[in-house]
Amino acid sequence: QRAEENRIGVGAADEEQEDFEVRERKRLLFFGLPFTFTTYTLRPKKLTVSAGLFTTVEDDILLYRIKDTSLKRTLWQKLFRLGSIAVASSDHSIPELVIKNIRNVREFKELLDEQVEKERIRMRFRAGEFMDTESEGCDEEYHQFGSADTEEP
Repeated sequence: QRAEENRIGVGAADEEQEDFEVRERKRLLFFGLPFTFTTYTLRPKKLTVSAGLFTTVEDDILLYRIKDTSLKRTLWQKLFRLGSIAVASSDHSIPELVIKNIRNVREFKELLDEQVEKERIRMRFRAGEFMDTESEGCDEEYHQFGSADTEEP
């Protein structure tokens, strides 16, 4: 009976995961007023950027494609309790996204990082580290794949 309760609890957690949504609005730097028409919506599987008043354009970044996030707060942003997040992704339409002048920037970044990790685990996706072949100590011949004229000693 206890095992059935645990399975029911896990199912409820999965249902909560599907309903997850956090929305932040880009704000003007002056007094942090939300007089812009750009919103950033974090969902369980994607980050959506919606911009425009008369013509609205929505663009999505799948969370498992996000490689790195970094937080930046200038003096003016600190005065008005705002901040920006730089997002580097492998998405072809938006390889670098800057989420500018949002409130609760630290919480939004932490939630974004958590959701990225959860989505990578769910997709069984592992982001490989990129390696520079011209760095010190790297043998160029070692990094050439499929070369037909490899010599054996």
